[in-house]
Amino acid sequence: MWPESDKTRELLAEAGRGSPDAVNQLMERHRDALRRMVQMRLDQQIRRRVDVSDVVQDVLIEANRRLANYLQQPGMDFHLWLRQIAMDRIIDAHRRHRVSAKRSVDREQPMAVPAGAERSTMELAAQLADGELTPAAAAAQRELVRRVEEALTRLDEGDSEIIVMRHYEKLSNQEAAQALGLTQPAASMRYLRAIRRLRQLLGEAGESQSSK
Repeated sequence: MWPESDKTRELLAEAGRGSPDAVNQLMERHRDALRRMVQMRLDQQIRRRVDVSDVVQDVLIEANRRLANYLQQPGMDFHLWLRQIAMDRIIDAHRRHRVSAKRSVDREQPMAVPAGAERSTMELAAQLADGELTPAAAAAQRELVRRVEEALTRLDEGDSEIIVMRHYEKLSNQEAAQALGLTQPAASMRYLRAIRRLRQLLGEAGESQSSK
């Protein structure tokens, strides 16, 4: 999902030497990935009021403003730093435009089933599928995807977040650990726990369907 890191490091080095062209290239090459990330995370009802492009532009402007400080102390990979700024903007958008005052901002932050990510859901469904669940036809595949999406909405916040990061944002375990402030083993354990819980929920949904 995110641009190749070697080129990013080259541009960061040039930006550190004072090249405005490198800064512009750095921001532009991450624009599409940021757009996908914001579109994925921003609640569909919020997107009726807030344009995704405006959020992305706001993130890039803020990143440009703070780039000098980042170059002095790069505590995480550049794309994770950008992602963090984007997450802050998404939380702000939800705070300003949330539909129901009864839903807290923290509850709105992680999206169990990211918008426009059917392909990622299908890939996750294929990973979760065992012999009994493997779809034998397009209709069965669609049903499995529906069941995965429904199960994702039933996960708790921590479990849904790590699955969204790994399967929808395509972050590695190392990157997810950095973004969450965890050690790599802790991030890996959280992911495995979330997958086990998701499998359990799928199994329960399958038993429920069979009993009807």
